[in-house]
Amino acid sequence: MGGFATETNTSSPIPTGIKSFTDEVFRRRDASLDPTAPWTAPQRAWRRMAEAEGWEVLESISAFAQPAGPTTRAAWETMRTMLIEDLRAAMPVDGVLLFMHGAMVAEDCDDCEGATLAAVREVVGPGVPVGLELDLHCHLTAEMMRQATAIVTYKEYPHTDLAHRAEELFDIIAATIRGEVRPTMASADARMVGIWRTSLPPVRRFIERMQALEGRDGILSVSFAHGFPWGDVPDVGARMLVVSDGDAAKAQALADTLAGELWAMRHEAATKYLSVEEALRRVAASEGLTVLADVADNAGGGAPSDSSFLLEAILDHGLEGFVFGYVWDPLAVRLCQEAGEGAVFDLRLCGKLGPASGRPLDLTVKVERLVEDHSQTGLGGTPAPLGDSAWVSCRGVDIVLTAVRSQPYAPDGFELLGIDLAARRGIVLKSMQHFHAAFEPVAAQILYVTTPGAIAPDFATLELAKRTVPWWPRVADPFA
Repeated sequence: MGGFATETNTSSPIPTGIKSFTDEVFRRRDASLDPTAPWTAPQRAWRRMAEAEGWEVLESISAFAQPAGPTTRAAWETMRTMLIEDLRAAMPVDGVLLFMHGAMVAEDCDDCEGATLAAVREVVGPGVPVGLELDLHCHLTAEMMRQATAIVTYKEYPHTDLAHRAEELFDIIAATIRGEVRPTMASADARMVGIWRTSLPPVRRFIERMQALEGRDGILSVSFAHGFPWGDVPDVGARMLVVSDGDAAKAQALADTLAGELWAMRHEAATKYLSVEEALRRVAASEGLTVLADVADNAGGGAPSDSSFLLEAILDHGLEGFVFGYVWDPLAVRLCQEAGEGAVFDLRLCGKLGPASGRPLDLTVKVERLVEDHSQTGLGGTPAPLGDSAWVSCRGVDIVLTAVRSQPYAPDGFELLGIDLAARRGIVLKSMQHFHAAFEPVAAQILYVTTPGAIAPDFATLELAKRTVPWWPRVADPFA
């Protein structure tokens, strides 16, 4: 078992090199044995389940990088080579389990997962089951479908089910090894590009319908591959994936049916995005803590996480009691460390990575707290590194600066710095959705705010030159 993962925003100004992986997690042969290693919930589940069967587990690379621009050729080749070398050394094997993303693009490859599967298949041959767990924001490609025995994507957004989906995939591959099932996959293109939050009632009902179909009438698994809208690749967009037990026609018919249901609820399932001014008015008129999701500057979508649009508006309106984070700025963190806790000095924040980051803000700040090697609780319950971090305040607004780029996942990233969220009126989170599960219990309301950031959710105007099939909302009826 093994894998490497990142989500590629093909327009991001941030290159993804090998250090982008080592900043998060880069382990070889032992990641599942370390409960502190980030992004290892699937590998730990697979080891536990395999050893319960009395099977020997051979582990290869486990690597993850924050979403950004295309992965360099050197990094891509290094990780793929490690995986294949370890697989060759382990042969013969009875099965292979891979944990990847599905939207990784390298300098010379639009489908890193498909190419990895092809290399794995070349080593193990046609008879060995190969299972692949993917992020639901994957590009489901024909090459992946050809080379894998079974593919399972997360069902939840935010991704709270990494381990559960790993267990689902393990059961399918284990049954295949024992000769009990014969997985057959089919997919259907819903001809849509967008974002679907499983916390919204119509999407929640759809996910529950998918799960109710599994384990009945020969259906082994159902996945809704949302796609990653900011990846300019031929297979970008939403697709349904069905794994049946040896019945290709049944799998295809169900995939087509579910894609049709997804299309029918496209308007009902759309998220309401607010302008900055409208969002701030909603905060002023409410009690309790309001979460404002700065979706266009989400590090989890490849954005720089240093845009100034919301912070500038809050300061210009003279609003107090707000928390703002995380701002990726290693240099600003270093300057705060040099100044020390309690220092008051002039500091330039935000607006550094390019036009999508807005203009830089020259502020007089107070250094409230410094923490080295800071982290937060990440997806799957493993730590998500933030690096050296600083909490600074300016005119009644608290700003969290980090040396490692990451979106907020849980309140503990702020609370461990000493910030009391219960005493605040608003918190701006540079995130699209992954904050939702952990912040919903402490929020009076959650508002999704759009700004001119790097990943503004205007799906009709996205530059997707490589997709040749029309998509909604660019085209009112892409099936015509």
